[in-house]
Parts: sequence; structure tokens; C-alpha cells
Amino acid sequence: MSTATDTLYYTTIDSPIGELLLVGDETALRRLHMRDSRKPLRIDPEWERDDERFADAIAQLREYFSGEREDFDVPLKLDGSEFQVRVWNELREIPYGTTISYGELARRIGQPTAARGVGMANGSNPIAVIVPCHRVIGADGSLTGYGGGLENKRTLLDLERGALC
Repeated sequence: MSTATDTLYYTTIDSPIGELLLVGDETALRRLHMRDSRKPLRIDPEWERDDERFADAIAQLREYFSGEREDFDVPLKLDGSEFQVRVWNELREIPYGTTISYGELARRIGQPTAARGVGMANGSNPIAVIVPCHRVIGADGSLTGYGGGLENKRTLLDLERGALC
């Protein structure tokens, strides 16, 4: 039997990288997906639409996309394995406008031979943009793998370099 604390809420917003779907519970944002991604998240009929619940996250995303915000302070709930959560938390430590390689990210979490696993965890990131998996690139500087598409990855990196503002 579900309780009020099991309720998930959602909203959508338009952005420079397409429509974004935000999903959360009573206390935190749990998902942020690009609707036009390779693996779009479908809106569950049991979720309740609640635009007001996400007002702060929406305001922060709009500031980010307009070049006025570099860091987010939205409460997050990262659901994943211990390894995935370590990777996702480390992603949040990559400074705005900076990129690192998958190998460097593996070194930062203390597992220098786990670049492939880091890449898989990166690809499973449940909270795009705010948990900035777009800041991870190939060792040779190339744009590689991004669930939202390489064009959107480039858009986010260009935004952070000041090329879009």
C-alpha cells in the first residue's frame, strides 16, 4: 500500500536542449531527463503533475541556461549503486566550464582502472544538467557518449564557455 511519501511528482519545462522532465518526491529532485534523449523517460500515470513543487529547480535551471548560474543547490536524491552514487557525487565536483576525462574521473573516485565503469555510471546519471555528466569527455578531448545526444552535450559545454550567452 502506498503512502503520501511514495508519491512522485513531475513537471516539464522548455530549455535550449529541448523539453526537460523533472521528477521528485516530497523532499528532493530524483530525475531530470531530456524528453528527446535516446532513452526518454515516460511519465508514469501514477505521478502527479505539480509545477509549483519544482519552482526553485525551474528558476535555477533558467538562470543556468541564461548564463547567470554556475552551481545548483536543489535538494537531490540519487538512486543507484554505491559505485554509481560515488561517480555522480564526483561529477558535482567538476567546476563549471571545466571538462575532465573518464579516466580522470575514475582516478578522482580512487579507482583509476575503472574508466569503463565510470562511463557506464555516467551514462546512467538520473539527473542531467544539475549532475553535470556533460563535463566528462574522451581522453583525447573528443565529445563522447551523451544520453541527450552529442549536440546537446556541445550546447551545454558551449554555454559554460560563454559561447551562447
